[in-house]
Amino acid sequence: MRAPTFWFTPPNAPSWKARMLAPLGWMYANATARRIRKDAEYQSEVPVICVGNINAGGTGKTPTVIALILELQARGHKVCVVSRGHGGALEGPVQVDPTTHIARDVGDEPLLTAAFTPTFVAKNRSTAAQAAESAGAQVIVMDDGFQNPQITKHFSIVVVDAHKGFGNGRCIPAGPLREPVHSGMARADLLLSIGSESAQKTFLSTWAASISIPHLKGHLKPLNTGMDWSGTRFLAFAGIGHPEKFFETLRGLGAILVHAEPLEDHQALSPALMNRLSREAKELNAQLVTTEKDAVRLPPEFRGNVLTLPVRLEFKERHLLDAALKKLGL
Repeated sequence: MRAPTFWFTPPNAPSWKARMLAPLGWMYANATARRIRKDAEYQSEVPVICVGNINAGGTGKTPTVIALILELQARGHKVCVVSRGHGGALEGPVQVDPTTHIARDVGDEPLLTAAFTPTFVAKNRSTAAQAAESAGAQVIVMDDGFQNPQITKHFSIVVVDAHKGFGNGRCIPAGPLREPVHSGMARADLLLSIGSESAQKTFLSTWAASISIPHLKGHLKPLNTGMDWSGTRFLAFAGIGHPEKFFETLRGLGAILVHAEPLEDHQALSPALMNRLSREAKELNAQLVTTEKDAVRLPPEFRGNVLTLPVRLEFKERHLLDAALKKLGL
């Protein structure tokens, strides 16, 4: 099968499995391209900033959304978040209420962002955007949906994990991508890579030639809550895109991780799972700890027994973000 013209040759050699699955990857990329070409169903009267990715799975979108919320609020704007709500059962549009909704209703990310600003979820993002406008939104931050054509995006940020990069550069199932890197870059306005200084250097050494848009770098920094993490025994668990990053952050604070349990992204924290982790923590004389994103999925009866380590995204080249927001009149 001849590769279509939009296919990207990755800088790192693909495995034999990726080469075998390449035709399916081309088909996936073609399907994504056809969906993207559709006319938008709705154009908002207020600026819409999309925080998305080219990779499937977690790349750091939620910390980026929270950072944008705080930045825009500091500039005096009323911000609303629009999301499809990963795994949520509600059709919507509905405004997320952290006191009554649970992750099964609206998804975990909307529950988290609703603690910062009004958040609306709907299976069709355009109806969520209209609900946000009716609520007085002056700017909409769209969590995910970079490949979704339902809403006209005024500015799009592609977020990538600097440690993982764009993998082997191939589309699902031959690789981790929703679309080829170069087509994603052609539609985005800003690339944000999140990771340590060493991860950023590795990312650039591999992908610099593919970056055709302004490149902002950031890293996740633990929020100072007054908690002394050093010398304490912890059983840590995380169901995010890259759980090891959370575990490394804890170790960097001096925490003693007697057990680190990586979970699937968005994995349900069932009572059975939590009972097992609680038993193990007791046997190891350790305290349970998890991420903010995981904490909103905890069964109510376990919330008082699990500590949370909040992190916030810090930007290295703030002038790029300032320029982007200025361009939008923000």
